[in-house]
Amino acid sequence: MPFLFLLFIVVPIIEITILINVGEAIGAWYTVALVLLSAFIGVNMLRYQGISTLARAQQRMQSGEMPGQEMIEGLVLAVGGALLVTPGFVTDAIGFCCLIPFTRQAFVRGVMSRAKVVTMNQTGFSQHSGPDPFGAQPQSHDSNFEHQTRSDRSPFHNDQDSPRAGDVFEGDFTRDDEKK
Repeated sequence: MPFLFLLFIVVPIIEITILINVGEAIGAWYTVALVLLSAFIGVNMLRYQGISTLARAQQRMQSGEMPGQEMIEGLVLAVGGALLVTPGFVTDAIGFCCLIPFTRQAFVRGVMSRAKVVTMNQTGFSQHSGPDPFGAQPQSHDSNFEHQTRSDRSPFHNDQDSPRAGDVFEGDFTRDDEKK
């Protein structure tokens, strides 16, 4: 809740105060021109950085890697673009920080260090968290994987379709890609 308060109440008040002070110092039309110029420069930087990030993501996908860092960079770029289009000098400064590669990668590292990612391994889903969640390797067949019935997973289930507690289902499977 305090974050939303800052976002919707405090930041606009700061922006209006700075715009008024800059307008008094250099004039209203120059202030408007400065805001429009920062939006124009920001949109062009966003286009260039977005294309660069997309190209890196495509390279990683073609080499068989997951472009996790590039995906988060794309989100940071989108936030930066939205901040640059928003009138104001504080939001423009934060938006430019999202577009500059050095600071953008610092934001991405911060997000990735706090991320909790669910990856698919050979026996099911496992959760990873740590400094590089997108680089996590699949676990072996020996990993602990808890099986849950449909009734355990969802409070909204049809009793006719759900197995009863204690029922065990066994089976074998083969993967088509292993036969090749």
